Amino acid sequence: MKPLILVTNDDGITSLGIRTLVNIMKTIGDVIVVAPNSPQSGMGHAITIGEPLRLYETHIFEDVVEYECSGTPADCVKLAKNYVLQDRKPDLIVSGINHGSNSSISVLYSGTMSAAIEGAIEGIPAIGFSLCDFREDADFSHGIPFIKSITESAIKHGIPKGIALNVNIPAKSEEPLKGVKVCRQAHAKWQEKFDHRIDPNGRGYLWMAGKFVNFDTEKEDTDVWALDNNYISVVPCQYDLTGYKALKELENWNL
Repeated sequence: MKPLILVTNDDGITSLGIRTLVNIMKTIGDVIVVAPNSPQSGMGHAITIGEPLRLYETHIFEDVVEYECSGTPADCVKLAKNYVLQDRKPDLIVSGINHGSNSSISVLYSGTMSAAIEGAIEGIPAIGFSLCDFREDADFSHGIPFIKSITESAIKHGIPKGIALNVNIPAKSEEPLKGVKVCRQAHAKWQEKFDHRIDPNGRGYLWMAGKFVNFDTEKEDTDVWALDNNYISVVPCQYDLTGYKALKELENWNL
């Protein structure tokens, strides 16, 4: 029996990235799609609790059972597992291909990776794929063989319990990809600023801007280094956010 692969994303069910991912997964297993009906970038692990969820069958892809959902990427995984599939558990969840990088600290904000991590929470092997190119018409072709290979390896070997893989692919360039590096998440952050602007009605509003600051420069074991040097980065991510090194220190507080 072919593996059952659930495909979702955060750019919406009509994006080029999910279309590319579906076509790759169809060569590996049976595919079902449950994805947002609109872009959900930056939603992190948000779920819908204050309003109803809408779920409709669609016909965007060929030879695939597919649904669009009014909720977040995490909602899509929850609905797929507990409502759409019911008695059959996916063998793998893949999320993406995201238009834009989800390396380093961006993993916390990423809807793409939150869908994958939701799979890990449910005990389902999961991978989030991202391309470091924000354009709607981004070229995914150079990453296709690697995405297929990584997926097949995950099915063959399994992914450690409680782990989701965060895979980022450099944007296409004249240089061929050098290969794949298993990395740690770079220590970095977004240094934000907010521009105050005036709308046509004379009312003020704020627009978030800023720049990415990497504190792990020159360290070759990070995802940022790998991407800057034209490697695909693979980072194992976990949902347990406990700061284990701080436990003993806090115990000394005698709370």
